[in-house]
Amino acid sequence: MTVDRVIQIALVIIVVVILAIVAFAALQPKGTAVQLTDTSGDLIGSALLSEGSSGGTMINVEAQSLTPGEHGIHIHETGRCDLPDFETAGSHFNPYGTEHGLENPNGPHAGDMPNLPVGNNGDVVNYQTEISTPLSGGEESLMGHTGGTAIVIHADRDDQMSNPSGNSGARIACGVISPG
Repeated sequence: MTVDRVIQIALVIIVVVILAIVAFAALQPKGTAVQLTDTSGDLIGSALLSEGSSGGTMINVEAQSLTPGEHGIHIHETGRCDLPDFETAGSHFNPYGTEHGLENPNGPHAGDMPNLPVGNNGDVVNYQTEISTPLSGGEESLMGHTGGTAIVIHADRDDQMSNPSGNSGARIACGVISPG
């Protein structure tokens, strides 16, 4: 084998390796990770927010130490999660002035989501939903909104109709959404 042939083979191998690295990187989830804390300040889980296929935001939540059953979960209008009650997260993220609830004919808020199912062991495993609100872009996006946004888990089930928050009860977990 000649030196030129060895160089050609080496170049082909290098190109294949580079293409494999680029393809692998493209398959990795891109987005921002949000740490969820409870009202004691303990880390109880996380949410991964990424660009959704329809231009909205894909949200994937994993959590533990919650009470079993369904819980309301929403995006709130301020990127703060001050203890003990997370009231600093403000109201639901609602840049379009709609009413609350996925089943409300005059809704939903931009940050409304289906209820978060919590297993009998207190864990949330692979909750996934996509909201129509973009992750980034402008004032109506989760990361572009002045003052930031937060993801909040509530104590009770969201009825998906009642204003302002679907009778979903106290705020029991919160995480600030910020570029990551």
